[in-house]
Amino acid sequence: MSRVTPAAPVDPALADRRRLTLIATIVGSSMTFIDGTVVNIALPTIGRDLHAALSAQQWIMLSYSLAVASLYIAAGALGDRFGRRPLFEIGVAGFAVASMLCGVAPNTSLLIAGRVLQGVFGALLATNSLALLRATFGADSGRAVGQWTAWTGISTLIGPPLGGLLVEYASWRWIFFINLPAAAATIVFAIRGRIEEQATESPRPINVPASALVTVMFASLTFALIEGPRTGWAAVAWAFGLSFVALMLFVVNERRSSKPLLPLALLHERAFVVANVCTFVVYATLGASMFYLALYLQSEAVGYTPVLASLVFIPVSVIMFFLAARFGRLADRDGPRVYLTLGPIVMAAGMALFTLITSTALTQIVPGVIVFALGLSITVAPITSAALKAAPAQYSGLAAGVNTTVSRMGGLVFTPLLGVVIGIVFASHGGGTGGDPFATAGLGLVGQAAATSAFRVAMMVAAGICACGGLIAWFFLPDRRME
Repeated sequence: MSRVTPAAPVDPALADRRRLTLIATIVGSSMTFIDGTVVNIALPTIGRDLHAALSAQQWIMLSYSLAVASLYIAAGALGDRFGRRPLFEIGVAGFAVASMLCGVAPNTSLLIAGRVLQGVFGALLATNSLALLRATFGADSGRAVGQWTAWTGISTLIGPPLGGLLVEYASWRWIFFINLPAAAATIVFAIRGRIEEQATESPRPINVPASALVTVMFASLTFALIEGPRTGWAAVAWAFGLSFVALMLFVVNERRSSKPLLPLALLHERAFVVANVCTFVVYATLGASMFYLALYLQSEAVGYTPVLASLVFIPVSVIMFFLAARFGRLADRDGPRVYLTLGPIVMAAGMALFTLITSTALTQIVPGVIVFALGLSITVAPITSAALKAAPAQYSGLAAGVNTTVSRMGGLVFTPLLGVVIGIVFASHGGGTGGDPFATAGLGLVGQAAATSAFRVAMMVAAGICACGGLIAWFFLPDRRME
């Protein structure tokens, strides 16, 4: 008769340190989530205060994403080499300093510079946040990611209305200053929850040329897509060419390097590649749709105040809080394929419902928000967990960096592309060439109608592409449970 081995007792001290680490990653990551949501809400007010046109507002938003996307992979590799927790703590402290600089910026140029600096440290923070969860929780990382996703939903619940109140009744500068106490608390939790990390065997050196080429590629492409509609495409042709040359040089460097930025071990994992393709598509449409929804709601065509616009995002946070962790656990049990098919399609349906919005009537926006939030809840935890679990354990930091880079890159590329679509439709419907379709005043009746038409076309384009992300998961993602 076989003897049953009793389960090993749980070490209370280890459980407490794990819990403190989870809290640290939640609070730290929440700073970046709050910042992104609140900056989006504040853009019309910042635009009026600093005399920033739509292209400048895009730079204020996307300069952060550009820095993050350029450095995420390098940040993950640094975490693998020097430890995820120290790099996470450095990222938190640096993000706080950069936030303070944004809060005191006297003009658009310095604000954009501060946002770039936020992105630099945000890359260290966010990448090593997820990798730290993987290293701390091991086989239970899927559940931890689900809890991380759910509780960061609290930040998105509190952040928008708090930001809207600050913007409307105090100053947009306070949306950056609120990061300072959160950063202090994060560092305290991270230090108290410190667990000795197992050193990565033969940590990979940082491929500096490849990292620099990634930065040049993203920066030049973003510049071309944002400035092209304003200055003319011929004037930015050099930027497209530079981006292409950087891409080719990156490929050559990767093929010849003994320590490429993206090891073949990662690229040979089908589930990892497909999960990141889905991430690119879904987050491209997520970032762009939320960016333009916030601008459209506060435009003269609709008429929301900053506070009312911020309240629109509360149902998204509430639904994610209650459902995201559940879908993370289901994906751990059943495999991610079904959830990564259904989620983007439901998100696409919500984007399509956004086209009903023409006024501040709640009946026009609530259906779309609820459907969109449900789809997002189905998607976020499974898509992140799938990408991390498909990677070999020694590359967990790098895998997190790749996945977050891809998510940022999606929004970075698609937001200005969708802006091109908006500009074309706005002009063709009588709004004028080079005008701001989301201006808070001065559009007139014709301009307001043109802005509504432009927004509707943009949402339908985003919905179609988002649904394609679900189809990619269905046809190409392995139908099995991932360990």
